[in-house]
Amino acid sequence: MTHSTPAAVRTRIAPSPTGFLHLGTARTALYSWAYARHHGGVFVLRIEDTDVARSTQDSVDQILASMQWLGLGYDEGPFYQMQRLERYSAVVAQLMAEGKAYHCYSTPEELEAVREAKRALGEKTLYDGRWRPQPGKTLPSIPAGVQPVVRFKNPADGDVTWNDLVKGPITINNREIDDLIIVRTDGIPTYNFAVVVDDWDMAITHVFRGDEHMNNTPWQINIFNALGAALPQFGHCPVILGDDGQKLSKRRGAVSVTAYEEGGYLPEAMLNYLARLGWSHGDDELFSSEQLVSWFDGSHLNKSPAQWDPAKLLWVNAHYMKAASNERLASLVTAQLAKRGMVPDERLIDICALFKDRCETTVVLADWAAAFYADVTPKSEELAQHITDVIRPVLALLAEKLAACVWDKSTIAAAIKEVLTAQGLKMPQLAMPVRVLVMGSAQTPALDAVLALSKREIVLQRLAQA
Repeated sequence: MTHSTPAAVRTRIAPSPTGFLHLGTARTALYSWAYARHHGGVFVLRIEDTDVARSTQDSVDQILASMQWLGLGYDEGPFYQMQRLERYSAVVAQLMAEGKAYHCYSTPEELEAVREAKRALGEKTLYDGRWRPQPGKTLPSIPAGVQPVVRFKNPADGDVTWNDLVKGPITINNREIDDLIIVRTDGIPTYNFAVVVDDWDMAITHVFRGDEHMNNTPWQINIFNALGAALPQFGHCPVILGDDGQKLSKRRGAVSVTAYEEGGYLPEAMLNYLARLGWSHGDDELFSSEQLVSWFDGSHLNKSPAQWDPAKLLWVNAHYMKAASNERLASLVTAQLAKRGMVPDERLIDICALFKDRCETTVVLADWAAAFYADVTPKSEELAQHITDVIRPVLALLAEKLAACVWDKSTIAAAIKEVLTAQGLKMPQLAMPVRVLVMGSAQTPALDAVLALSKREIVLQRLAQA
């Protein structure tokens, strides 16, 4: 690849296909995408699959599906590191030829012994440099049958300094880091080396990533410099904490994007919530992806960790549920009902229209819709509370009226009113028992609207169970 000074902003997201796209990576992807879009730049997707033992095609598929669901369209890629091994080998050969990398024949056992000795002295467990070539130094004899790794010859002194887009100026002394392994014994490059070659070849100008990568940045900057490559700007975003104050991780809670899609969240709500989880635009809580792009210039990123708040996400999702078209919600609810073995009909759009304002997710909306397409089982305590000897004859009278009336909302409303007047009752005294029997819940939208969407024979059958 040829290298030139990039004219435009170029960002990337580079997930590892060893599991789902988790929320931290999704947020980083969102920031990278929004920054590129804000500046009219290019957003690149790269799959970092050099962890051959743990990488799976399933994970790749999940990552691509999650990006698509979130609406984070990429302009180039996906690129796969395992398809670029020849390129990495060529760059390693260049570094070796220039004396900037070398073979190390230390065995894992020898390295562990060195670390143990340093721990005992209270020192940093850095590589001891035994195979590092130096003027006038005699290296050990190459042991038979040992496959070497390749190490990068890190500068022995001086500082690595960068102005982080999130955290500001950061300086690390080179004596704090050691000669990084850049190629393993199996010939596969390590993360810290491959990522530099990729960012160089792909002319990446801005790297947003989680701050767990910050310890890698000094090594990466030194490798960029050794290659004479232009440095991207780095922005390290603080971790996301769970609602228990611990770092959100794959082992703790539902942290994959897929889990939230399956849980009935809308992508625009997830995007909105993730954006606010570590970035702000004044006091704006609710905004579209177009607004995010227009505002996201890389400033106003929080320096301290954000806390995942499930209740806040539900509030945001409820907002977008209300704004979503009934047709779109019906399509999403159809998929939810299919998992329960239910096939809805043309009523579903109107059902979604009636119930969406009281639902935080499409799963909850499907719970309501299910009452129109499957049997309901009222709670025994609600039956005991609402279905009394006093109300049973009234329910029988209502059933009689409903059996004979035109089946539309206004006529049903008139029938209910007629029964209330004849019996000298107030609406809740009749509505609550009817709701419990017909919908399995004492709380629903307006009774006439609910009944009008129900099938007459089902309503009569359920009322008869009183």
